[in-house]
Amino acid sequence: MLYVVLSFLMVSLLLYVLLAGADFGAGIIEFFSSKKSQQLTKKTIYRVIGPVWEANHIWIIIVIVILWVGFPEFYNVLMVYLHIPLTLVLLGITLRGVSFVFRHYDAFVDKSQILYDWMFRISSLVTPIFLGMTFGAMVSGKIITSTNSISFYEAFIQPWLNPFAILVGMFFAALCAFLAAVLLIGEANSEERKIYVRKARIANIAVILIGFLVLSYGIINDLKFVTGFINNPYTIGLVSLSAILILPLTYCIKRAKKVKSRFLAGSQVVLILLAAMVTHYPDVIIISEGYISLTDTAASSEVINVLAITLIIGGAVILPGLFHLLKSFKMIKILE
Repeated sequence: MLYVVLSFLMVSLLLYVLLAGADFGAGIIEFFSSKKSQQLTKKTIYRVIGPVWEANHIWIIIVIVILWVGFPEFYNVLMVYLHIPLTLVLLGITLRGVSFVFRHYDAFVDKSQILYDWMFRISSLVTPIFLGMTFGAMVSGKIITSTNSISFYEAFIQPWLNPFAILVGMFFAALCAFLAAVLLIGEANSEERKIYVRKARIANIAVILIGFLVLSYGIINDLKFVTGFINNPYTIGLVSLSAILILPLTYCIKRAKKVKSRFLAGSQVVLILLAAMVTHYPDVIIISEGYISLTDTAASSEVINVLAITLIIGGAVILPGLFHLLKSFKMIKILE
């Protein structure tokens, strides 16, 4: 049953990155667009993402519940030592949702619309950055869990506010922008499509360059996560396969092929995420004193069994409805 729970955890995390990542990325694209392109993107975002953006966050809720119930010690480390970036993520998600709704449904069209627009764009950019910084903190080896006397900065600031974590945050934001650009290619008319094709190319280049900087910084500073990343045969295989997909993906983006572009882009991101996950699995958190294993911090078998059964039943109820929702608003084009 433990592996059932872990499977739900992994799939939920991947789906959140893909779906909510594209959601955040749409705001990033709007942020880095010209004034004319911003208005075009704003209309496209509302039409495409508007009906489903709230459903995207169901996956992070599932991740949090699984960690809270099934892996309480692991969850405790995250919530205690990384409560600041996680709080900023929550604040960013909230502000983004509020601004997204009010900039479309506010009864009065005045200067407040400008405020809502910038709230949406800025929160769309900083939220994935803080999410990435949280992961960077988890694997940076700077979390100190010992009872020795340390300062507030060393315990709660240094783990996530450092060059490596910031680079990881920028990498994740670039991934989100890339996913969104590929998504919007298939939803735009011929005039707008050229804009999103260009944005997808730029975002893809940004992902490659920032990813190179992340690895370079880790190698220079001998970070355990990066050295393990480049020496793990499974990781190398996944990253190599992801790199191979760049060529057909570039061709599909250039030709504005809707379904193939989305499939290849999603596959590329999933491969990168899987590579990061398997690097030190099950030792997911790297602290200054060593590692914190996900499996070793699991709850009792009784709790895991109940959690697994609950997830199976919940999945059987929720997933068909979610599929129908996405299909109804033409978010799934594989079957067309």
